[in-house]
Amino acid sequence: MSAQIFNLEVTPLLPPTLNRLEEIANNLWYSWNPSARSLFEHLDRDLWIQVGHNPKLFLRNIDQYILQKAEKDPQFLKNYQNVLAQYDHYHQDQKPKNGGGDLATNDLIAYFCAEYGFHESLPVYSGGLGILAGDHCKTASDLRLPFIAVGLFYHQGYFTQQIDPEGHQHAAYNLNEPQHLPMFPVLDKNGVDAQVSVDIVDKTVYIKAWKLQVGHITLYLLDTDVPPNSPETRAITHQLYGGDQHMRIKQEIVLGIGGVRLLRKLGISPTVWHINEGHAAFLILERLREYLDKGHSLEKSMEVVASNTVFTTHTPVPAGHDHFPQDLIMHYLGAYCHHQLHLPREHFLGLGCLPNDSPDFNMTTLAVKGARHVNGVSRIHGEVSSEICKKFWPEINPIENPVTYVTNGAHVPSLLARDWVELFDQFLGKEWINRLCDEEFWQGIHTKIPDELFWKVKQQVKSRMLVVVRAALKTQHLRNQVSESHLERILRFLDPQNPDVLTIGFARRFATYKRATLILNNFQRLKSILADSEKPVVFIFAGKAHPADEPGKSLLKTLYQLSMQPEFVGKLLVVQGYDLGLSRRLVSGVDVWLNNPVYPLEASGTSGMKVAFNGGINLSVLDGWWGESYDGRNGWAIKPSPHESNPELRDHEDARTLYELLQDEVIPLYYSRGKYSYSEGWVKKSKQSMATILPHFNTVRMLNDYLRRIYLPASHHGQRLHANQLEKAQELANWKQHVRSHWGGVHIRQIELPQKQIDYGENITVKVAVRLNNLQPQDIAVELLLFRKVYHPEVLVTRSTNTGESLSNALTVAYKFEPEKPLPDTGEYLYNLTFKPDLCGGLSYQVRVFPFHELLTDPHEMGMMRWV
Repeated sequence: MSAQIFNLEVTPLLPPTLNRLEEIANNLWYSWNPSARSLFEHLDRDLWIQVGHNPKLFLRNIDQYILQKAEKDPQFLKNYQNVLAQYDHYHQDQKPKNGGGDLATNDLIAYFCAEYGFHESLPVYSGGLGILAGDHCKTASDLRLPFIAVGLFYHQGYFTQQIDPEGHQHAAYNLNEPQHLPMFPVLDKNGVDAQVSVDIVDKTVYIKAWKLQVGHITLYLLDTDVPPNSPETRAITHQLYGGDQHMRIKQEIVLGIGGVRLLRKLGISPTVWHINEGHAAFLILERLREYLDKGHSLEKSMEVVASNTVFTTHTPVPAGHDHFPQDLIMHYLGAYCHHQLHLPREHFLGLGCLPNDSPDFNMTTLAVKGARHVNGVSRIHGEVSSEICKKFWPEINPIENPVTYVTNGAHVPSLLARDWVELFDQFLGKEWINRLCDEEFWQGIHTKIPDELFWKVKQQVKSRMLVVVRAALKTQHLRNQVSESHLERILRFLDPQNPDVLTIGFARRFATYKRATLILNNFQRLKSILADSEKPVVFIFAGKAHPADEPGKSLLKTLYQLSMQPEFVGKLLVVQGYDLGLSRRLVSGVDVWLNNPVYPLEASGTSGMKVAFNGGINLSVLDGWWGESYDGRNGWAIKPSPHESNPELRDHEDARTLYELLQDEVIPLYYSRGKYSYSEGWVKKSKQSMATILPHFNTVRMLNDYLRRIYLPASHHGQRLHANQLEKAQELANWKQHVRSHWGGVHIRQIELPQKQIDYGENITVKVAVRLNNLQPQDIAVELLLFRKVYHPEVLVTRSTNTGESLSNALTVAYKFEPEKPLPDTGEYLYNLTFKPDLCGGLSYQVRVFPFHELLTDPHEMGMMRWV
C-alpha cells in the first residue's frame, strides 16, 4: 500500500527592495519588454523555463535564498532599477500619441475578440487571430488610446501538442489557474465578484470577469466557471475552439451579449465598438435590445447601433464564417428573441440571414448588417472580402462596395530581438522607437549600419534560436525513445557555435490551404536540393492542426514521417509544441521564412513581417501582406499559378517555382561568401527586407490607419446619430425605408448624345432624365464615370474630382450631375453636366444613379444603382 502524499505550498516573501517585481509580474507590459523578463530569467533560469516564462508563477516558486542573494547583488539591483525606470516612464506618460490625439475626450474604443495572444505565459490564444488581437492591444497602450478589450477566460486554454514516433498529433489541455496569471477578479462596490447573466435556452448563465492590465489599457475576460452555474454551463469557458456547434454558439452568446452587459454594469460607455471576427457579433443584438427597450423602432435602433460598430473579417472563404442552423439559433436565443428583443421570429432571423442565400444564421451577415465600418486585413483580402460580401450590396460593383481594408501589422517591441535593439540604439539613435513609420529614417539601415555588424547580430540571434530548437527537439525525440546517437544525427546541422547553415522556417497553423507539404511535391527535386554537402539547407517546421482537422493532422504526419527517412534526417525538422515562445525564437532566428498558401486564401499573415524585423528574408506566395510588400529586392515571390480550378496542376506549378527559386537564387546567394565569410549580396537583401518592411508593417501604422479611416469616422458618425434623442437616426431610417419602397420604379436615360470629338480645354455637356418615382431630386446622386478606352470600368477604382489627385493618373474620374428641372411631359427630372475632360485620347464614359443622403456612412451603403 503506497503512502498518501499531502501537498503544501510555501510562498516566498519578496524583500522590500524587490517588492515591485510583483507589480511588473501583474502587468502584461512585461510581454513586450525583454529587459523586464530578463530580471526573472537571471534570478533562476531553470525555474524560468520550468514555469513557461510566467513571472507571477515564478515569484510563487522561487527559493527565498535566491531573493535574499539578489537584494545584495549590485548588478541585479542596477538592472532592476533600470527596468523600474522604464516601467514608470511608460506608465506616467498619459498623452495620446499619433492619431490618438484626434479622438474626443469622451471617446472610448471597445474591442471584442474570442482570443488574445500576448505571451506564452497567458495561454488563451490559438494562433494568428489572437496574436494580432494582442498586438492591437499592446499598440493601443503604446499610443495611449482610450481603449478596452473584452474576451473569454479559457480555463484550459488551447491544447498543447505532442507528436508521437509515428507523427500523430496528440492534444492535451493544461489548467490555467487564475492565481498564477496576471489577472484579478472584477469586484463590485461591495468587494464581491461583479457578475452579469445571460439567458441560454431556459437557463440563466452567470458570468464573472477577470481584469488584466496591458500597459495603459484594460482587458476583461469573461468566465462562466462560477457558482451557481451547473457543470454544463461552467464548461462554456473551459476550452478555446473546443466542442461542437452547441458549445461555439454558447461561447459567442457569452462573449457578445455578456460582454456588453459587463461593460454596462461597470459604467463603461464605449463610443466605438470593434468586432474582431464574427465570434463577437451577438453584441449587436444586445445593443439593439438596449434601444428597443427604450421604445425605439428596430430600424432606428439598427442605424444608431451600426453607426459606430466596426467589423473586421479575417476569413478569405465564405465557408469559414460562423453559421448556425435556424433551429439551433432559436433553441439557444429564442427566449432572448421573444422576451428581451420582443421581435417576431422572422425579423430576428432576418438579422443573420439574407433572401436567396443559405438559410443558416450567419455571424458575418449579422456583423455586416450591424456595422457601417467593415474591413479586411490586407489589400488582396479587402478585394476578396468585397467579392464575398457583394450580396449585401447587389447592384454595386464589388470594388466600390463599403468593404475596405486595413493591412495587419506586428508589434515591433514584442518581436525585435534585444540584439537588434542594441544595434539600433548605437547606430540609428534611441529615437528609432518613436520613428517606426518613418520610411526615410529606416533607410539608415543601409547607410549607417556596417554590413559585418549587421551579419554578426543576425548570427547571434540565430545562434540563440538554434539553442532553443535543439533543446525542444532533444526533449521531443528522447520522449519518443530515439537513441542518443541518432539524435546527434538529427541535430547535426543545428550548431549554435557555427550557425552558418542556411535555415528555412515554416511555422503556422497546419490548415490544408497553407500547404505545409508543398515542398514535398517532387521528392527527387527536394532530394537534389538537400543533397549538396557544400551548401547544406535545413527546413524547420512547427505548427498545430486543430484537433478536429483530420486533413491538417494528416499533413503533419506526412511531413514528420518523411523527416525521419534517412535522406531527410537532420534536414527536415518538425518541432512540436508551437506557441508564442517558440514562435518568437523562430521568427527572429531563421534566415528565410517560407509561406506558400493557396492564393488568395491568406487573409494577411504577420509572421513574415516579424521575420523581416529581425533581418530574415521572405520566400512567399504573393498573397496577403506580401502582395503589398514585395518590391523585387526585399525577398522572393512565388507568383500564383493561374490554374485555380485544377489544384493538382496549381500545386505542381507553385512547387516548381519554389524549387527554382531555392536552386537558382536563395541557396547560391546565401553561400556566395566573400572575404568576410558572409555573403554581401545576402546582407544587402536582408537589410532591404528590414528597411522596407519594418516601417510599413508595424502595428503603429496599422492603428493609425484604423484611427484615421475607421475609428474616427465611426465615432463621429455615432455621435451624430445619437444626438438630440436619436433625431438623425430616425431621419435616416425613415429616408431609407422611403427609398427602398420606391427604388424599383427609378430609371435613367440619356436625352441626347453629345459630340464625339472635342479639343482639349473644350466643354462637353451631357443631359439625362431620371424617373424619380416619388423620390426627390436630393434623394439621388447622378454621376458620369470617365475612363480611357483601354480600361474596363468594372475593374477600376472610382476617384472623385475633388480628391486632389492628378487626374492624369486617375483610372476613372467621377463627375456629378446637377438637377435642373422637372420634365412635365414625361414625369422625369432633368439632370445636367457640363465639364472639361482632363484626359486626352480615346475615352469612354458611363452614367449612373444611386441613392444619396448626407447621413450615409458610405455613398453606396444602400446597395442600389441604375445605369444608363
